[in-house]
Amino acid sequence: SYLVKGNCLYLDGGAVLGGVMFLDKAKILKLAKGFRGRSKNCIRIAAPRVTKALQYATRDRKQKKREMRSLWITRINAGTREHGLKYGQFMSGLQQENIQVNRKVLSELAM
Repeated sequence: SYLVKGNCLYLDGGAVLGGVMFLDKAKILKLAKGFRGRSKNCIRIAAPRVTKALQYATRDRKQKKREMRSLWITRINAGTREHGLKYGQFMSGLQQENIQVNRKVLSELAM
C-alpha cells in the first residue's frame, strides 16, 4: 500500500520513493486505463499522470462532501422561503425544539 502526499510517495514502512517507478508497471498501467493518448500505455508518461490522478481523487472526495452539503442547504433554504422563513430561522427553530434531522433528509423533504 502507498500514500501520496504532495510530490512524495510513501510506502507502508514510511520509505519515500522518488522518480516514476513507485509502483510496478502492471499496476500503473491498470490505474492508467481510460487515460488519453500515450498516457495509457507508456509507463514514463503514465506514472506521473497516475500519481496526479490519485492526488486529485483524494482532494475531490473531500470537495464532494462540501458541495453536497452546500446543495442540501440551498434546497432547504428554497423550501423554507416558500413558507416565509429563512434558512437560519428554520434551523434555529429546529434546534430550539430539539428536533434532530440532518440536512440530507431535510433537503429531500423540501423538494
